[in-house]
Amino acid sequence: MDLKNNFERAIINTVLFIGGLLVSLPFVWMILSSFKNEREVLSIPPTLFPNAPTFEHYINLFTNLNFDVYLVNTLVIVFFSMIGLLLNTMAGYGFGKFQFKGKEIWFAVVLLTMMIPGQVTMIPTYLILNEAGLTNSMTGIILPGLIAAFNIFLIRQFMVTIPDDLIEAARLDGAGEMYIFLKLIIPLAKPILAVQVILTFIGSWNSFLWPLIIANDEKLYTLSVGLALLQDQNVSNYGLQMAGSTFMVVPVLIIFIIFQKHIVEGFNVSGIK
Repeated sequence: MDLKNNFERAIINTVLFIGGLLVSLPFVWMILSSFKNEREVLSIPPTLFPNAPTFEHYINLFTNLNFDVYLVNTLVIVFFSMIGLLLNTMAGYGFGKFQFKGKEIWFAVVLLTMMIPGQVTMIPTYLILNEAGLTNSMTGIILPGLIAAFNIFLIRQFMVTIPDDLIEAARLDGAGEMYIFLKLIIPLAKPILAVQVILTFIGSWNSFLWPLIIANDEKLYTLSVGLALLQDQNVSNYGLQMAGSTFMVVPVLIIFIIFQKHIVEGFNVSGIK
């Protein structure tokens, strides 16, 4: 029986390894090609590892193509998106653990907004920001993304699983609401917050359509917009395109690697039985 289980496990691991290798091969090729010179990128037969590694494409991105400006803009959007995630967490906690007038109605409104495609609300949002004088500004780019109905819904669904007795016990011990939220709720919510951090980071890091619509000044463009401009302006420079794509993808992979442990381990939340 053990021999059969070991054989099945070996087959499963082999299939997973081959599948993972096939999926990761394009990313490995992209990253390695970003360190090749222009002649080697187009060489036939192609080479996997660069013969003479060079950073010229990355240097070119930041010295001649304004990627430093795009990076700063993207990091600003990511930073405020994380603040928005904190606000969404507070809202989800409020919907899950507090009683107030019209609670169910307001939560139904939140759910209804999830059914409306983002493309439908872009024009009304643009008109509102235009009337407020916030078009072609970083504020106009950031504000619409601060609150996300899906985040509120997902966090609320997690919050209802936390026993009310745990919160009441903290209140009886004299803990204030902010202390309970930061010291009790946030640690317990690590599983859902890890997922939300990854999704929020990916969404803000890859923000493309809205910054392109709201901003007319290239100084407000994000990395995704800059990468699209790079592909249009340097159609034949594949090494430079690989470098720009690598710069977009690698941070997402790093964030996922950092938070995947919390996703896997956090579902067995300690303290809740």
